[in-house]
Amino acid sequence: MNTDPDLSFDKKITTIEQLEAIIGEPGKLAINKVIPVLDGHCRTFISKSPFLVMSTSDEKGRGDASPRGDYPGFVHVLNEKTLVIPERPGNKRVDSMRNLLFNPGIGLLFFIPGLGETLRVNGKAQLIQDEEILSQLAFKGKEPLLAIAVEVEECFIHCAKAFRRSGLWNPETWPAGHELPSAAKMLIEHTKIDDHTTEQMTQRLEDGYINRLY
Repeated sequence: MNTDPDLSFDKKITTIEQLEAIIGEPGKLAINKVIPVLDGHCRTFISKSPFLVMSTSDEKGRGDASPRGDYPGFVHVLNEKTLVIPERPGNKRVDSMRNLLFNPGIGLLFFIPGLGETLRVNGKAQLIQDEEILSQLAFKGKEPLLAIAVEVEECFIHCAKAFRRSGLWNPETWPAGHELPSAAKMLIEHTKIDDHTTEQMTQRLEDGYINRLY
């Protein structure tokens, strides 16, 4: 594998015209499915979703994608144009929220286990500490310190082709446990922490998962 950081490609796509000449133009169904509000169908989807991926970008345009997960319906829909995402305890990097302070643009991809279709929601976000809203986002007696409020600009259902191709929800395609990457080993090598064994790092991660979720 060529790891040259200056690797250049002979044929690059640099214009919309070039792209459409290869891919083609979207059909009426793909164009017309985008709506500017959270209607009843979108609300039902969000109410059953325990997991989403949040896309943001910083002041230099560098993109970031971050997972968010909780009980189904943890994202609260306040009205047809506004939803709120609780910010649960993490490692305090808060990359997404730092990005939103510079660039409010946000993209959300909602998942429901076992369902191939996903829901995409795009808009603008802001960080809030509204006490009334935070109280509605409490779980196990703990309120989030803040939340991400999203002003919805567009939302639409996304087809299941990626899930069909990947077999993501099909246990028969899942790798065996011993074949999975080790988060503990990755952390030790990436952070250069040499005073932890793999077992100690695994225990440290597990302790956080058990005792510091909320």
